[in-house]
Amino acid sequence: MTGARDPMNEPILAPSLLAADHAAAGESAALVAKLGLKWLHLDIMDGHFVPNLSFGPEMLAALRRAGSALFFDTHLMLSEPQRYVSAFAKAGADRITIHAEPDYDHAAALRDIRARGCRAGIAVNPGTPAEAAEPYLGLVDLVLVMTVQPGFGGQAFRDDVLPKIALVDRWRAERGLGLRIEVDGGIDRANAALCRAKGADTFVAGTSFFAARDKAGFAAAFASL
Repeated sequence: MTGARDPMNEPILAPSLLAADHAAAGESAALVAKLGLKWLHLDIMDGHFVPNLSFGPEMLAALRRAGSALFFDTHLMLSEPQRYVSAFAKAGADRITIHAEPDYDHAAALRDIRARGCRAGIAVNPGTPAEAAEPYLGLVDLVLVMTVQPGFGGQAFRDDVLPKIALVDRWRAERGLGLRIEVDGGIDRANAALCRAKGADTFVAGTSFFAARDKAGFAAAFASL
């Protein structure tokens, strides 16, 4: 493996709020923080790019008003993400990740994200080659490799994406890039280790995290990857 053991790429677990009790979103975010975790993953879905709806910028703003200081890792699964960059930045997003698949000016959107003080990411679905993200590597500090088709939680991890993770890791090492490689979809302790071996360093876990009886032990297992 290249790149993934560098000090800047220590493993990070980002629990996904999508899998939490939405009636107790503030309490779920507080639990994540209480465990000593730093990131919260927020899946934003529009019912067009993906066949599901989740929540909008007001959820982020409400969590901030409730006192959450977590790093808001905001994943826009939207057909026109460029239209909502401002709203999510103002609501408290720390990183905004957009998808390579829809037809819009990706580079302009990524520059806008950075201009608003947020970190930027580019995401690719399981069926999308890593090359779709390659033109934007200089504009992002994270590449999100989806390990399920986005839209619904609880899906089974797809191990056919492992070579894609390895390819992005190779680009990172060859080009001396400081970006992180994130995986999202069906992530548990076992397949997280497989992703880590290919270069992933950032792990979104929704169902597996919030359903775990021993959430502290779950978090500790990821910290030791």
